[in-house]
Amino acid sequence: MTEYGRGDGSDRWQDDPLLGDGGWDAQRDQQGYGQQQYADPQHQQHGHQQYDQQQYDQQQYADQQYYAQQAQQQYGEWNDGQHTGYGQQQYPQQNHPQQYADQGQQQGHGRQQDHGQQPYDGGWATGGHQQAPYGDPADPYGQQQAAYGGGQPDYYGTRDSYPPPEPPTRRAAEPEPDTGWDPGPDQGEHAFFAGGDQDDDDDTGERGDRSGRGGKKPKKRRGGPACLVLTLIFVGAVGGVGYFGYQFYQDRFGPAPDYAGDGNGEQVTVVIPKGAGGWVIGQKLKAAGVVESVEAFVSAQNDNADGRSIQDGVYTMQKQMSAASAVELMLSPKSRSNLIIAEGSRNVAVYALIDKRLGVADGTTAEVAKKQYKKFGLPDWALDHPNVKDPLEGFLYPSSYAASKGQKPAAVLKEMVGRATEKYEEMGLEKKAAGLGLDGPWEVLTVASLAQAEGTSHDDYRKMAEVVYNRLKPGNPETYGSLEFDSTYNYIKNQSEIDLSIAELRRYDSPYNTYFVKGLPPGPIDNPGEEALKGALNPTKDGWYYFISLDGRTSKFTKTLKDHEKLVEQFNASRKKS
Repeated sequence: MTEYGRGDGSDRWQDDPLLGDGGWDAQRDQQGYGQQQYADPQHQQHGHQQYDQQQYDQQQYADQQYYAQQAQQQYGEWNDGQHTGYGQQQYPQQNHPQQYADQGQQQGHGRQQDHGQQPYDGGWATGGHQQAPYGDPADPYGQQQAAYGGGQPDYYGTRDSYPPPEPPTRRAAEPEPDTGWDPGPDQGEHAFFAGGDQDDDDDTGERGDRSGRGGKKPKKRRGGPACLVLTLIFVGAVGGVGYFGYQFYQDRFGPAPDYAGDGNGEQVTVVIPKGAGGWVIGQKLKAAGVVESVEAFVSAQNDNADGRSIQDGVYTMQKQMSAASAVELMLSPKSRSNLIIAEGSRNVAVYALIDKRLGVADGTTAEVAKKQYKKFGLPDWALDHPNVKDPLEGFLYPSSYAASKGQKPAAVLKEMVGRATEKYEEMGLEKKAAGLGLDGPWEVLTVASLAQAEGTSHDDYRKMAEVVYNRLKPGNPETYGSLEFDSTYNYIKNQSEIDLSIAELRRYDSPYNTYFVKGLPPGPIDNPGEEALKGALNPTKDGWYYFISLDGRTSKFTKTLKDHEKLVEQFNASRKKS
C-alpha cells in the first residue's frame, strides 16, 4: 500500500492532482463509514435508485480529465518526464469507482477537521475551498453537501483557483531568518573588533539580497577611543587583581613590615597599661610611631627569651625602631620612666611625686585626694573612721605606675586605690582579722603599716608584728597596753627622726602619738608592702616585746626590758665613737 494513495492498486492518478487527498477517509467511505455518518439511509437508497453507478463513474472521470488538462496548461512542468514527485511513482491512481463516489462525497463535506474525524493524510494543503458535488443537484450527496458547506462553487482549474502543491523537488528554498548577525570579513569575528558598528545588523549586503530588503548601506566603523577605553578597563582590572593578590600574599605569607635600626633619634613616651600582653603593647608602640607593625613586634617578643617579662609602666622610646630593638630597650632599665611608689611611703610623699610626674602645681594631688577620696573606690571597711588624718593612707599601694604628663591626678589615685583594694581582698584581710584579735581589716592594715615603719628588713616583719600584738595586750607585764612607737610620733610630725627624748614624746597630745595614748593609732601611718602585710597576718609566737637596730639595716629583738636596755647602751656607745 502506498503512503499517500491509501489504495490497493497501482493505477496512475497524475491526471487528477486532487485524487490522492482522500486519505484514510476514502477507505472509510468505501466501507460505508462516510455514508453511515453523514447521510441517512433514505437518501442512500434514493441515490442508488435514481442514478446509475456506471454513469456516475464516467462523469466523475471526465471531470477529472478536464481538471488535469487545466492544471497542465497552467503548470506545464508537472509531467515533463523529469519531475515525478506528484505523478507516477508516489501517488498511483486508484481506479476504483466507489472511491470516486466517496471522493465526491468527501469533497462535498470538505475536510472533516472541524469534527475531529479525519486524521492527517500526509499531503499538502490546497486551501479551504470545497468542491461542489458531482452530478445532478437532486443527488442525495448534494443534499449532504448543502448541510456541510453547499453553495460554494468549485474554483479549481479557473483563474481564481489556488495553484496545486508543488513537488518537494520544485520548492524554492525558504529565506534564512534574520538573526541580526553579520560574521564580518573573517566569517565569525565580532563587528566590534572588525571595526564595525552596532548598526551593522541592518545593512548586510548578501543577506539583504536574499531576504529582498534592498541593497547595502555603508558600514560604520568603531573608532579608536572605544578600543582604548576597553583596553584601559582590562588593564585596570588586571592591575587591581594583581595588587590585591600581592597584598593578600603579604598578609598571609610575607614578613610583617618592620623598620631597620635603633630609631631616628626622636624620643617618645609610651604608657603600657597593667596586664597588657604582646599584642596590646605592639598596638601602643605602633600608635606612637615606634614600630611599623604590631605583627613585627609580637614576632620579635616571641623570639626573645625574656620578651614575656615586659611590665606595665612608662617607657621612653625612639620613633622608627626595629621590632627587635624595641623589645631590647623595653627590657632595659634605661627605658623605664614609671612612677615608683616605695614600700612604707607616706601619702604626703606620694602626692608630691604625682604632682611632679604630671607637671601640675605642688599640692594639686593632695587637694584632689582630700576632696574626692570617696570617688576612688575605697572598700566600705575603710570609710568613716574617726580622727583619721588621711583616709587614703595605706591605700596608695606600693608599685610601679604609668603616670605621665597629660594625665589627671584623680586618674592616678584611682588606679592606686584600685590596686590596693584588689591586693587586700586577695590576701584575705577581712577574713583573718577576727582570728588575730583585731577589730576588722582596718586594724590589720594599721598593724602592717607599723611593722613596715619600724622594720629594717623583710625578715623583721613577722617579729615586729608579734611585738605589736604583745604590747597591745592590756595586762602584759612589759608595756601594760602601750605601744610607744617613735614612728607614730614622726608620722604626725611628718618627719623621720630617731633622736627623740622620752619627755618630748610623752608630752605631745595626738591620737597618733602612741606614747601619749594606748592602743593603735586611728589608722595606718604609711603604705605597707606585701611582706609587711604577710607579717601582720602571720606573726611569730616567740614572746618578743622589744627591738632595736644597731646598724640601721637589721633589728635585734628581746623579750624583757632588761635585755633591751643592754642593747640601748651598746647603741649609744657606738654613736659616741663615730
